[in-house]
Amino acid sequence: MALERTYIMIKPNAVAERHVGDIIARIERTGLSIERMELAVLTEEQAEANYAEHVEKPFFRELVDFITSGPVVKMVVSGESAIKKMRTLMGATNPIDAAPGTIRGDFGLDVAANVIHGSDSPEAAEREIALFFGEE
Repeated sequence: MALERTYIMIKPNAVAERHVGDIIARIERTGLSIERMELAVLTEEQAEANYAEHVEKPFFRELVDFITSGPVVKMVVSGESAIKKMRTLMGATNPIDAAPGTIRGDFGLDVAANVIHGSDSPEAAEREIALFFGEE
């Protein structure tokens, strides 16, 4: 198995609803390591860059407005197969489809307010870590 780094973001609704501690505990129980973590309010520019692939879609503005509506917890998580492990732990993007016991299955409200974001590939992880932490 390959050691990987991935970008994880606990979204504003999960921060406001005080799920941060439980989500972090779930990540740590997988054996993955949290290398960096920061509480921050994203800028509009960061949000637009993160969701650039959706810019032409009707829900783009809703995504940007939601993710900039309050503080998020930004993390760099690493370990063996970190991307796949985190994608499994998070559950399906739409909480209705997410299995109980997954983060989205337990805390997600709808597809827009699904409490957590995680990189879906090594390339996305590299781009998102650079965008949100300034790492090359």
